[in-house]
Amino acid sequence: MFRTPIRRAAGLLVACSAAAFAASPAMAAWPDKPITLVAPFSAGGANDLVARIIAKAVGKTLNQPVIVENRPGAGGVVGAAHVARSAADGYTYLVGSNGTVTNSLIRPDQPYKDEELTPVALLTITPSVIVASPSNPAKDLKEFVQRAQARKTDRITFSTAGNGSTPHFVAEMAKEATGLPIEPIAYKSGSEGVTAVVGNQVDATSEASIVTLPLIQSGKLKALATTWDKRMASAPDIPTTAELGFPAIRIGHWAGLYAPSGTPADVLDKMNAAVEESLHTREVQDALRQSSIEPGGGSRASFVEFTVNERERLGKVVENGHMQTQ
Repeated sequence: MFRTPIRRAAGLLVACSAAAFAASPAMAAWPDKPITLVAPFSAGGANDLVARIIAKAVGKTLNQPVIVENRPGAGGVVGAAHVARSAADGYTYLVGSNGTVTNSLIRPDQPYKDEELTPVALLTITPSVIVASPSNPAKDLKEFVQRAQARKTDRITFSTAGNGSTPHFVAEMAKEATGLPIEPIAYKSGSEGVTAVVGNQVDATSEASIVTLPLIQSGKLKALATTWDKRMASAPDIPTTAELGFPAIRIGHWAGLYAPSGTPADVLDKMNAAVEESLHTREVQDALRQSSIEPGGGSRASFVEFTVNERERLGKVVENGHMQTQ
């Protein structure tokens, strides 16, 4: 049983957004000082890269410096808690991820409440790629599954970036979709999990395209499938999980902007508009797509709907996979 029911949590997100629209009087001078984007993961990863690309572009749009501050730890919880407790004045934001909508389902000791963060804008979606060692004879995920079933394999190790990470979700989705005895093996980061596959220490993993594609192109990894809706423009030969008969294995490494609850609605609207304008510039689109990251965008309301749907969908994976910490 979830400690925070899915439907109640979804309602909290909607209520949080509605409260923001009815927030305090307009701040006409905003922004009149630097803005901080908190990246809740270490420098060098996909979340950090997105934060820095967006910060540069939004800074130009708003004519104010936008600073990226890395606050890694506990799968994004440390950075999210910091933003949740920050002043609701429009100058501190979280570059959130999948974990922002699932951590409370997995971690009963999460040090902040979901309703303390308000969704502002969907920034990007980075496809995830399921990979194996080049020594594995399977040409794609379908053949990987067929070979494992034929051999009656009793254990398939799948490296993850820890409990509740995107690779962990892929492992649980794949276990349910294929019936294979997939065992998640937790590493400190997605990069370490990928390295374990390269070194033949585990059978497979899934990680963001920004991490996996260079290793696929250099022959150090074999791509089995991408877990997003469509093939990647930068790697069109990699089939999707849906194309291979596993539509339930679907997840991407998305990034979204959140503000402390109570931030004035007009400020949130201005920030959303600045993000939307930035995402449509050639400079940002080229910078993102060089790393196979797709621009997001849309209204505040559409991002609220996206997060509600993701929480409900992924919450079922948490429940079925017994992913909750004790």
